[in-house]
Amino acid sequence: MLASVYQFLFKYQPLVFEQGDLVWGSSRWMAVLVLAATGAAVYALLTYRNVRGYGARDRTVIVGLRIAALALLAVCLLRPMLMLKVAVPQQNFVGVLLDDSRSMQVADLEGHPRGNYVVDNFGSAAGPMLAKLSEKFVVRTYRFSSFTERLSSAGDLTFDGTGSRLGDALGRAKDELSGLPLSGLIVVSDGADTSETTLDTSITELKAESIPVFTVGVGEEKMTRDIQVSRVETPRQALRGSFLVLDVVITQTGFAGQTLPLIVESEGRVVDTQDVPMPDNGEAATVRVRFKVDESGLRRFKFRIPEQAGEQVPQNNARESVIEVLDRRVKLLYLEGEPRFEAKFIKQALEADPNIQVVLLQRTAAATPSSPTKFLRLGIDSPDELIEGFPIRAEDLFSYSGLILGSVEASAFTVEQLRMIADFVGRRGGGLLALGGRRSFAEGGWGGTPVAEAMPVALSVAANARPGDYFSHVAIEPARAGLAHPLVQLAPTEKGSLEAWGKLPRLTSVNPIDAVKPGATVLLKGEDEGGREQHILSAQRYGRGKAVAFAVQDSWLWRMHATMAPTDLTHHQFWQRLLRWVVDGVPGVVEVSSSPERVEPREPVTLTAQVGDKKYTDVNDARVVATVRSPTGIVSEVPMSWTVRRDGEYQATFAPSEEGAYEVRVTATRNGETLGTSVTHLRAAPSDREYFDPAMRGSLLRRLAEETDGKFFKSADTSGLSDTLTMSGRGVTVVEEKDLWDMPVLFLLLVALTGSEWLYRRARGLA
Repeated sequence: MLASVYQFLFKYQPLVFEQGDLVWGSSRWMAVLVLAATGAAVYALLTYRNVRGYGARDRTVIVGLRIAALALLAVCLLRPMLMLKVAVPQQNFVGVLLDDSRSMQVADLEGHPRGNYVVDNFGSAAGPMLAKLSEKFVVRTYRFSSFTERLSSAGDLTFDGTGSRLGDALGRAKDELSGLPLSGLIVVSDGADTSETTLDTSITELKAESIPVFTVGVGEEKMTRDIQVSRVETPRQALRGSFLVLDVVITQTGFAGQTLPLIVESEGRVVDTQDVPMPDNGEAATVRVRFKVDESGLRRFKFRIPEQAGEQVPQNNARESVIEVLDRRVKLLYLEGEPRFEAKFIKQALEADPNIQVVLLQRTAAATPSSPTKFLRLGIDSPDELIEGFPIRAEDLFSYSGLILGSVEASAFTVEQLRMIADFVGRRGGGLLALGGRRSFAEGGWGGTPVAEAMPVALSVAANARPGDYFSHVAIEPARAGLAHPLVQLAPTEKGSLEAWGKLPRLTSVNPIDAVKPGATVLLKGEDEGGREQHILSAQRYGRGKAVAFAVQDSWLWRMHATMAPTDLTHHQFWQRLLRWVVDGVPGVVEVSSSPERVEPREPVTLTAQVGDKKYTDVNDARVVATVRSPTGIVSEVPMSWTVRRDGEYQATFAPSEEGAYEVRVTATRNGETLGTSVTHLRAAPSDREYFDPAMRGSLLRRLAEETDGKFFKSADTSGLSDTLTMSGRGVTVVEEKDLWDMPVLFLLLVALTGSEWLYRRARGLA
């Protein structure tokens, strides 16, 4: 209705004014004549100032109305017009890209799938939109999802594509239509783009070639009833028996205030379930789930909320995540500078953990002029292991994944050993755990050493000279950052964990740690007897590794204190989780990863390996080969090449040919010697990414259109699409002139001006 009124008043559609350039059609002499006549008329009107019987206000109003009428007549005599470049019929091409992905199955167009609109309007030559375009253009139609191809018939549209690569589709159409008179590209889609790259490159290329993109958004920009598991943060790998605490992000619309169950499954078996109050419409809620991974191998976990009545997209109620559960024994070296109960009970706590091996090197006698330092060695694999005490060669120390420093002073090490410990964390990527004690931290003279650089706590060099002047009992509780950490979960719920921490006996500390480094995270805190807060357990990343400080000296009281029941395994649980966390993510000599972690069959996956020697020095001249085993047992070798851009980095690409779990074993050799081997797994399966964030992404489609000088249309109103293309000015065009002097609105305005003068005169008694 409004469009009809607009065209009646202004003679043309708004599109004509948007695309046209205003020019004046009168000759130069006619323009001079009109301006001269207008000037004379204005001068004559101004003489009204001398006419008696008219007040100042009357003269102003009458003169103003007459000058406006004269100006309007002058504009009409100058013959204004619009100049447009109009496409010549059947001399230009248009590329139509139709979204053929799964998200087009969403039924949010009055209960009908989005794909119905595509089929009805573009699926055949008789479709209204395609027929109208074909009257003026040569139309080339494409379908796109994970791939792009020419569309020969409506039957080729399946709306089952597992991805939407809009940038690739635009590039394919642009290249195929290169060299032809192209008026523009039309994209009919809901705007879902699941490709790994952004549209920036495609937009830049289209702008450089002056190819406009006209987008048609299909679907609702806001869902009315939908629940979505938006994100699940899971580790890529975990040691068998590890306790995981994961955050699950849930969004919804239309179910606010309801409480629904969140179910966690592993290979069809429920491992956790909890009731979740739904957040307000459009907002996100983060749910914390806790479970233990007991089975090794590539484990698939599903986090889902059951389908609810009236949901528009039930397929996004679940998220799947794959965790590679490793069943291997991780080895740590524990150096203790004096006999004490802490070492004994740490060893006992780890005896029940088949995946953690702690080798204890305990100093039993200090060196004297006549006798070397004596050590007790427990948990060694061979008689020669640590035979000379703490390692003096980097390759010996680097063979361990973790290092625990007990109550031992810094002066017990050489300068080279101190630097080697720092390199163990920073270069090798190992885990360092420093325990409290009278010879630990600043009290042990560690301030100012290379190891102090790696530690998460701030050590005062001045405090090195005055050890032994601090002792306090400390009640320990989780810090804010620790509430979500698996290490501090002593009960199935967060509330239960806090209560359990409150019941534990106090421990003692001789190391006042009240400052941590800017990048450190505090997980456990405590308050000493003087009311001063202490940082009990803190950690930070240092280079490739992790450094942790546990500033108490007698955690064994959590096992042996009179208030602790004989069956209470809090001490065992704490130390097993602590050491698993210390060595979590410690790399090997060869470390391999895949990107993406989950692919579709025939989709390329990039393998990346980091290769070093026994000292973890990056190696660029190795021979690196990836042996890939398919789900059906087919083995193939994929050579990997040094990337040049980074030392020790090798890459290769392969495409899985079948669905299922693939094993990738990477072996690096140099000069006939094996440097190391690393194994990873990846899963090939159809993707469900299309169903997440299912609302029509109008912002992306608008941006694509605006930045390429095109225009965005909603599927409910595409009546002007063909005309917009016709007047885009691209391809083979002719110039058309559209007169504006005879627009009805100008005549009506002139009548209004003259009529207003007459009515004013009559009202004032001047007529």
